[in-house]
Amino acid sequence: MSDPNSDRHEGSDEIVPDLDTDIDLDAALADAPDDDLGDAGAGYAEEVPAPPGPVNWYLLSADALENEWYELNRWVERLRRTYGLPASVIPPMWHRHDELVWELSALHVHWLCAYHPEQDGSAPFGWHRDFADARNRLRDWVAASGTRLDRDRPTRQTTWPGEESAEPVADVFVADRDQDFVEYVAAQVAERRAAEDAFFAGADPETGEIR
Repeated sequence: MSDPNSDRHEGSDEIVPDLDTDIDLDAALADAPDDDLGDAGAGYAEEVPAPPGPVNWYLLSADALENEWYELNRWVERLRRTYGLPASVIPPMWHRHDELVWELSALHVHWLCAYHPEQDGSAPFGWHRDFADARNRLRDWVAASGTRLDRDRPTRQTTWPGEESAEPVADVFVADRDQDFVEYVAAQVAERRAAEDAFFAGADPETGEIR
């Protein structure tokens, strides 16, 4: 007598159980904990950080300033190597020229937003379009500043009526770019930290108000 809960394949002695395939997959997923759902879990979207906002170099704390300097330097290094950019677009001493720092910083944040996981798929194309415009501006900044591959000089300043004459600028040979970057950033951070200490020194320790 055959088992009513099993079927036998025709021409075979193999007994195959009669499985209940009437399963409500939607209900099963609804009852499953979020950890079992992987990337489809309810909390997945909340784990993705929001796109970064603009970097205002004037308002950064000393610690944030140091972090932004090194983050931007790493990205610029990848950028120039990825696209084979010459010194006429990104010179070695770009960090010593505010006009180049602000341009490259804006381009960096734009890149981070364009490649954000929640961004539209066509956003990188828009970044490359803006990158072409930025390269033209960078060439203008480099030409105006006078910085070159093997030497650098401060960007010339135009003296307005009533101002003291600007000091003459002279070319300086670039011996070790990375060492100059580290020393320059250290000086910038120390200056910002000193300004912070001076500011908080005038604050009331109990109320936090500036006296």
